[in-house]
Amino acid sequence: MLTCVGFDLDMTLIDPRPGMVAAMNRLGEDNDLPLDGEHFAAHLGPPLDHSLRGFGTPEEKIPDLITQFRATYPEIVIPRTVALPGAVESLRAVRDLGATALVVTGKYGPNADLHVKALDLPVDRLVGDLWSASKAEALIEHGATVYVGDHIGDMVGARAAGAVAVGVLSGPCSRDELVEAGAEVVLDALTEFPEWLRRTFP
Repeated sequence: MLTCVGFDLDMTLIDPRPGMVAAMNRLGEDNDLPLDGEHFAAHLGPPLDHSLRGFGTPEEKIPDLITQFRATYPEIVIPRTVALPGAVESLRAVRDLGATALVVTGKYGPNADLHVKALDLPVDRLVGDLWSASKAEALIEHGATVYVGDHIGDMVGARAAGAVAVGVLSGPCSRDELVEAGAEVVLDALTEFPEWLRRTFP
């Protein structure tokens, strides 16, 4: 029985890449650090501290950089972000089947909520600050039957929760990578999800 469907946020429901490029480049300029916004935006998924370490950022600077990034996020990223094709339709399809639409994201919760409100996405519940296997905590708590995401970390989280892992090819990971990480279904785009959902849970 379908009771709850979970979705990742970045590159699953929304495309925040233009704003992410600008926000990361601003952070680098403000702190005289070699941060690459284009690279960051092309590999969305892991938490911000992971990305900063990948740029060789000194560990002691990371907490303050995260605070700065989160503070400028609403003005830089929110206005530049769009919903991906099929996002609204997929969320509505979940509700039409009498289930709850849940977002579980590694993004800082308050900023994730700003995206949902700004784009008027029909989301019932949102949980932030969870990545990869830790996403299972929220998926289990809310009884998610399915979890949809674009990253291998999303597939790991879905499998850890015992949910059907549905991958979409809108993010940085290939079909083979998603399948290897545990995807049971891989869709070319989220536009295919409503039909798959109705067919799988009639």
